[in-house]
Amino acid sequence: MSDDVRDRFEIPKEMRSMAEASFDQARKAFEKFLATAQETAGSIEDRGATVRAGAKDISAKAVAYAEKNVQASLDYAQALVHAKDLTEVLRLHGDYVQTQMRSLAEQASEMGQIVGRAAMDAAKPKG
Repeated sequence: MSDDVRDRFEIPKEMRSMAEASFDQARKAFEKFLATAQETAGSIEDRGATVRAGAKDISAKAVAYAEKNVQASLDYAQALVHAKDLTEVLRLHGDYVQTQMRSLAEQASEMGQIVGRAAMDAAKPKG
């Protein structure tokens, strides 16, 4: 692709404005969803002895991971809206994919450790 074609890549201002508004709405909707999920998790925990500490740790970590991953996706999408040319779009995409792959690998490892601990705790004889 020639430099002329790359330099002419531009997102129209109207599309940028519309995308910005959409991202703001998505962020607000996600924040509302997250607040409701945390409130629901709290009320389940308050209901009694049936909820084990291991399950609480797992669900809290899963919510934290979901929040982090959605936030990263929203940040990435917003950065794309502000990209000045195709080269920047490609760079942003490469950075995002690389960062998310690392993050997902770390999350899977941590979740495996938490689940393993919870299983060990549940298997311990009561004394």
